[in-house]
Amino acid sequence: MKLPWKKDDDTDAADSDVTSAGTPSIDEDAPLTPKGYTPKKGRPTPKRNEVERSTGVRRTHFDAPMTPKEARQRKKDYKNSMSKEEFKEVKRKQRDEAAESRRKANERMMAGDPNYLLARDQGKEKLFVRNYVDAHRYLMNYFLPIALVVVVVMILGTRMPVIANYISLFMLVIILILVVEGLFLARKVNRLVNDRFPDNSFGKWALGFYAFTRATMIRKMRTPAPQVNVGDAV
Repeated sequence: MKLPWKKDDDTDAADSDVTSAGTPSIDEDAPLTPKGYTPKKGRPTPKRNEVERSTGVRRTHFDAPMTPKEARQRKKDYKNSMSKEEFKEVKRKQRDEAAESRRKANERMMAGDPNYLLARDQGKEKLFVRNYVDAHRYLMNYFLPIALVVVVVMILGTRMPVIANYISLFMLVIILILVVEGLFLARKVNRLVNDRFPDNSFGKWALGFYAFTRATMIRKMRTPAPQVNVGDAV
């Protein structure tokens, strides 16, 4: 006769067999994190007025309209509250302020201010990569002029096919050299970043491609602008 508790015993035995067979057991003492858990940033979130003071823009209190109809009515009442010349003057001041804000943001971004950098340029690792690339000369620096020559050769190839063939072969060799140089640069950058920043969270492809794209840009066209001179120690 099979007693009721024998089913539980069999189940426990089967579970123990599965665990002993190689299935990892769950550590009950390990802390459990819910799905979608985001670790802390390590710093408090800045207040809005602190951010506005740092950017030099202070906004007054504004009650947003509840409906699109209310928004249109507010705009209409605001326009009717002043003359045509006054309304044009207000619009001109708004355009000037927006242009000044964009100019300031662009200047700070070109200067490498972390508060204005794009997401692709954020991080101390990316800063090191930019400085390392800007401190060296590469054949990749002339990638855009070489690409322009290739386009011109393709356009003129129908009139001078013999010369175009020789130039095309030469350009192909140059492009292969650029690719090889880019691979060596990517490996060099990844090794230096891993040595200087052991807690690096960027992948090898991300840093290597970032260095390659910056090296292929003409120096004056790079964003953010270079912060070191060619030959400086990084």
